[in-house]
Amino acid sequence: MNGGQHWASLTAAAAAAVVVGFASTILIIMQAADAVGASDAQKISWAAMLCFAMGGLTLLLSWQHRMPLLIAWSTPGAALMVHGAAGVSYAQALGCFAVAGLLTMVTGLFKPLAKAISKMPVAIASAMLAGVLLVYVLKVPAAATALPLQVTPMIMGFFAMRFWKPLYAVPTVVALGLLLAWVFGDLNWGASAIGFSRVSFAVPEFAPVALISLAVPLYLVTMASQNLPGFAVLKGSGYEPPVSSALITTGAASILMSPFAGPQVNMAAITASLVIGSHAHPDPAQRWKVAFPYVIIYVGVGLSAGVCVKVLGGLPADLVHAIAGLALFGPLMAAMVAMLKEPQDIEAAVVTFLVTAADFKVFGVGSAFWGLLFGLMIWNLKKLKVQV
Repeated sequence: MNGGQHWASLTAAAAAAVVVGFASTILIIMQAADAVGASDAQKISWAAMLCFAMGGLTLLLSWQHRMPLLIAWSTPGAALMVHGAAGVSYAQALGCFAVAGLLTMVTGLFKPLAKAISKMPVAIASAMLAGVLLVYVLKVPAAATALPLQVTPMIMGFFAMRFWKPLYAVPTVVALGLLLAWVFGDLNWGASAIGFSRVSFAVPEFAPVALISLAVPLYLVTMASQNLPGFAVLKGSGYEPPVSSALITTGAASILMSPFAGPQVNMAAITASLVIGSHAHPDPAQRWKVAFPYVIIYVGVGLSAGVCVKVLGGLPADLVHAIAGLALFGPLMAAMVAMLKEPQDIEAAVVTFLVTAADFKVFGVGSAFWGLLFGLMIWNLKKLKVQV
């Protein structure tokens, strides 16, 4: 394979990663922005900053460490926001992004903390994630009842693709959803959306209740469901992941982006598998160059973020719920399998799952935090009993 073919395969791998990463979950990101009252301009800034950060940080870290270090947004974190951001203002959400980034950065700076996070019971972290995602997925049947002609074909197409080409099931559903929206007259491109994206600025607000309710669970769920699996993907492919460097860089970037509506960024897990194999480049030492087409594509997407926001913002709510719920079906299934994998952890995991999925607040703090707290309490009590 000559150099030109190498770049062709690297570009194809990068394009696949962008399609799977962006198209599959941009609706969830927009719902997270809606949950905290973001305006259209702020949502455009939100999407654009994420695209610029993912592309730029991927190039920076890949170049620095000479390995394919893909950076992505936290889809479970976005789902957590929709699930637990009620009562959190836009400015307070920005403060939560900054604090979650700070916690990530501190984790990278202090190895004992990174070690402690890595030792968090997988069952508990997975159960919290499953509880968050369940609320989303349960909206699919209701959406199918409200819009049967649009949603039913999407469900059928989703499962057909999962049995045939699982990796492309979600992008197919997104494309099918947009096609059906167009057929039924719900898709509005809007000439006003055409043009380069502009970023907006707002001063983050650090409200204690919001930080406990959102920032801490956001940090934990992103660490457990994105960063740690992302490092595992690298390790499984023969690379030694630069854990501290990656956490410090993504944490610092999250802090700096927060005033411009930039949520937390983190290691890619699922999309990383699309660029890390021999299909991208036969030489493992050269696969880091996938960062070049990756940043070019994501910068292009970021510059046209206004079109995405305009188009997606006009979709019926039930259609959006269906697409988002189907997109999170796979992660929910994986989280539920992980939470029930170890028999000795099942009680604590189920408690974490049920409390988180109950979607309530105590003292203004959302159920994800309480699910994690109660689950860890039960897990530690059972561990203490076994030791005694």
